[in-house]
Amino acid sequence: MGFLLLFLLALVVSSIGFRKFVWFISLGYGFSIAALGVALLVSFGPAANPVSLLMCLLLVAYGLRLGVYLLLRERRSAAYNKVMATQANDGSGLSRPVQALVWATVALMYVCQVSPVLFRLQARAGFDALTVVGAAVMLVGIVLESAADLQKSAQKRLDPRRFCDKGLFSFVRCPNYLGELLCWTGVFVSGVTALHGPWQWLAAIAGYLAIAYVMFGGARRLEIRQNKNYGDDPEYQAYVRRVPIILPFVPLYSVERYEWLKG
Repeated sequence: MGFLLLFLLALVVSSIGFRKFVWFISLGYGFSIAALGVALLVSFGPAANPVSLLMCLLLVAYGLRLGVYLLLRERRSAAYNKVMATQANDGSGLSRPVQALVWATVALMYVCQVSPVLFRLQARAGFDALTVVGAAVMLVGIVLESAADLQKSAQKRLDPRRFCDKGLFSFVRCPNYLGELLCWTGVFVSGVTALHGPWQWLAAIAGYLAIAYVMFGGARRLEIRQNKNYGDDPEYQAYVRRVPIILPFVPLYSVERYEWLKG
């Protein structure tokens, strides 16, 4: 199973975005990562070392959890659908060639994200300290992201009109995005000792930087929406001055002014 075949698989799965444009980067994202993890398991599983096997399983778990969560949220949450209808690009103004370019770009990004695992499996590399650390960081990221989504849902059920500031949200304002960053940091770190040649390094670094950009862009989009909804609330103003937006213990409290973040 090579890079090109994984790219073709990601294209097939993420093609659901032609039915609804936002699915290129939501359902298509989650289920593409799960499919790539399954493909790696099928292709390399019998010969993989335990940590590499764990990384493949974590990719599957990550993708399925995210895809199912997004699917259920879209079907159950009227508020979420209202937000997406007004603030997400529905692709209606884009030509088919432009949509196809987006499709190919995101599919390539997904494969680049998982490429450190692919390259380690292809090299039949053994596991070392960085691989173990990477797997641990990835697992922490998945758990953190899952917990943040559950906490947000619980807080919104109690008070749909209030911003979330309890639990993990008392440490960072976007703990789900932090979990995402940790997950892919773990994937990148796990493959560092197995990467060979400029193209493998380019793919791995590009995938990591791309998802980091998307997460900070998502944090900016959320901040703009929250400022619009809660900007007149003194409690919210105190909250955003006290709690970093995405990285704990890093005094970055706002990314709204960074217009180049378009995630």
